[in-house]
Amino acid sequence: MPYLPTLVLIAVGLVALVAVAVRVIRSLRRFRAASTLVGNRVGDGVGLLRARFAALGVALVERRPDRARQGEPRVPSVDRGRQEEPSAQPRTY
Repeated sequence: MPYLPTLVLIAVGLVALVAVAVRVIRSLRRFRAASTLVGNRVGDGVGLLRARFAALGVALVERRPDRARQGEPRVPSVDRGRQEEPSAQPRTY
């Protein structure tokens, strides 16, 4: 009967292993649920932030005067006028 203490130790070890495994699995389930909840809330917040930025961009575009509707070209050089002196000679390098 020298194998009886070995069998008892193996049985106690298996019971302890099952108990630890059950606790770990429960903790992982709770962590996964909390992680999903946080991920969903962060995703919702990011979506709302993107929507607000898009609305802000639309509002800014609507506030700008649309020169094309008024018949003015959108060429920046036309708005600034002539940039060089009429009597200036071209430079030679």
